[in-house]
Amino acid sequence: MVASPSLENDRGSRSRVRRLIRFSLVGGVALYFTSTLSCGGVNLGEVQPQDLCQCVPLEPPIADFRHYQKHVPIPNMTPIETTVDTILSWPQDLIVLPDAPRTGRELQVFHVAQAFLQNVSVNGEDCDVDLEISQTADRNAPRVIVETPVDSEFCSARKNIQAQLAQHGFRLDVEHGGELPQALPADVLGMAFEDFEHNRGSGQVATLWELHPAIVTLLP
Repeated sequence: MVASPSLENDRGSRSRVRRLIRFSLVGGVALYFTSTLSCGGVNLGEVQPQDLCQCVPLEPPIADFRHYQKHVPIPNMTPIETTVDTILSWPQDLIVLPDAPRTGRELQVFHVAQAFLQNVSVNGEDCDVDLEISQTADRNAPRVIVETPVDSEFCSARKNIQAQLAQHGFRLDVEHGGELPQALPADVLGMAFEDFEHNRGSGQVATLWELHPAIVTLLP
């Protein structure tokens, strides 16, 4: 039996409505958490442990853009060698739906053999480690965000970058982070991921493209 055009149109309309509802829910829940934090309702230092592997996300998955697309293991495949400048040149989509599956470039693993880590912090709401990298050590160089998720398979990577930064006198936990005193050379391995336009990182972040999930290792 072949569905009539009117039935197909009705199904398409219902699908679009469901997507819009999901998008509204994401925005509404995120706004609630932002308002609560800005009003001093939650002191993240009091509710989150210092152990990065024990951090518990405060936001429900629905409040996180493309949550299930970001929280995946890095596939065991040969990575594509790239640079920060190349990532900055990737074309960006005008609209990415909040439940859009990974496609195209987002299915690939990339390796940046030489970057400079400029900024790092722990997002006390979703527990991801947020890092900003640039092509050069210049403080004003355009940056790309890379993130190491809270998921258990990244526990060792999170502890490793925390320990490496401590050797440089920089403390990283839910209460401490931000701009590094000086940019540090780093190696990055991760999957491409396209975020959406919102308050993302510092003013030097220059693209919606990220490596997420990603593992960052400081170089000697």
